[in-house]
Amino acid sequence: MSQTTFPAGFTWGVATSAQQVEGGRHEGGRGESIWDRFAARSGRITDGSTPDVTCDHYHRWALDISLMRELGLGAYRFSIAWPRIQPAGRGPANEAGLDFYDQLVDGLLAAGIEPFPTLYHWDLPQALQDEGGWFARDTAARFVDYAQAVAARLGDRVRRWTTHNEPWCAATLPYEEGHHAPGLREPATGLRAAHHLLLSHGWACVAIRALVPAAEVGIVLIHNPVFPLRDTPGDRDAARWFDGFFNRWYLDPLFRGAYPADAVADRAARGHLPGGGLTFVRDGDLEAIRAPLDFLGLNYYSRSLMTTGRDGRPVAAPPPPGAGVTDMGWEVYPDGLRQALVRVHRDYAPRRLYITENGAAWDDPPGPDGRIRDARRIAYLQGHLRAAAAALDEGVPLAGYFLWSLLDNFEWGYGFTKKFGLFAVDPVDRRRVPKDSAHWYAKVAATNVVGDDDPATSEGEPRAFDA
Repeated sequence: MSQTTFPAGFTWGVATSAQQVEGGRHEGGRGESIWDRFAARSGRITDGSTPDVTCDHYHRWALDISLMRELGLGAYRFSIAWPRIQPAGRGPANEAGLDFYDQLVDGLLAAGIEPFPTLYHWDLPQALQDEGGWFARDTAARFVDYAQAVAARLGDRVRRWTTHNEPWCAATLPYEEGHHAPGLREPATGLRAAHHLLLSHGWACVAIRALVPAAEVGIVLIHNPVFPLRDTPGDRDAARWFDGFFNRWYLDPLFRGAYPADAVADRAARGHLPGGGLTFVRDGDLEAIRAPLDFLGLNYYSRSLMTTGRDGRPVAAPPPPGAGVTDMGWEVYPDGLRQALVRVHRDYAPRRLYITENGAAWDDPPGPDGRIRDARRIAYLQGHLRAAAAALDEGVPLAGYFLWSLLDNFEWGYGFTKKFGLFAVDPVDRRRVPKDSAHWYAKVAATNVVGDDDPATSEGEPRAFDA
């Protein structure tokens, strides 16, 4: 049996987001988010569900902390719901909303778990969307006000702060491709939204540090290594195009203070930049976006294969024949995690890196004994953690790993049909049911070692969680 050992002090955690797990839609003065409005439209969510209750984390947060404590985790990456703090996206903070996160942070610290909050995980207050959403530059300023309200309340106890989760997903999927709330299909709007998201990050970094001088501030990007399907000039150029569109459009301004010139030219050629250039970028914007980062979070799920379509334009290729795929249709490609970490370290040199999301969606039903045997998820995690360890061996300053996710949850447009959790959530009584992967991950967190064994099967019946 081979074993992979992680260094002492390595952080083991799990990740969730407010819109996906909290519920409490109409409680504590919470306002409407763009996802509340989007999910209420017929046909937008695969199973017709809404995020009104989800996992009921709003009421069961203490139970969920106890689960994390039993897992032996050192940190919890969660997001704060902007509509719970500012129901209309502006104005005085809602004290009841701040009180909720106060008790969550205190509960985590009492359990020996570091709070690792994200300020924006896609739940924009609907009132701001009605004024233009992230297309409007004013939304970036309103984000700073919101960040200040949260930092002022929690900054005496929270050390590490993340501004945004996956700005590509917060700009392209909702404004350009229509898959996420608010469901627009306007490429020019998406590019302007991306810039304002990055600008709000830079401004918020300064604001948080002013209130919390000891704070460590970072941002989370999704990253896919990109490969040409075939070794042809067209496919190689398609891979370059997608890397610029998906990865470098965010990495370059954050670390180099400029958008990648080739990607700007690509977008202009497609007519996505009215006026032919970045007319929405004002003097000082790129300097603000390049605010120093204490850490960078990378979310990794798979790689991308690119080819050229019949019209000569870049298109994504499906996974290779015989490749393992998750229920999301994503190829299981563990070495892509190592490649992503090494590439970002080599080309951009962040001070510290965290894997802020990594996981797999499979629906493994309970057996006759009620036990959920999710061997595919365990194998997926084994492979990806070994890839993370290999990146450490190559000199990447990797400090921690956050598994997505603690709970099966509201998976955006897929509703509850895609299941990433270590714990299943009963759709009626919201009872948490541990999967075998929960027991496996607890052993990793306790030992800093990833082995080939599955402790849930090799050591008899797994212990019970207080779920």
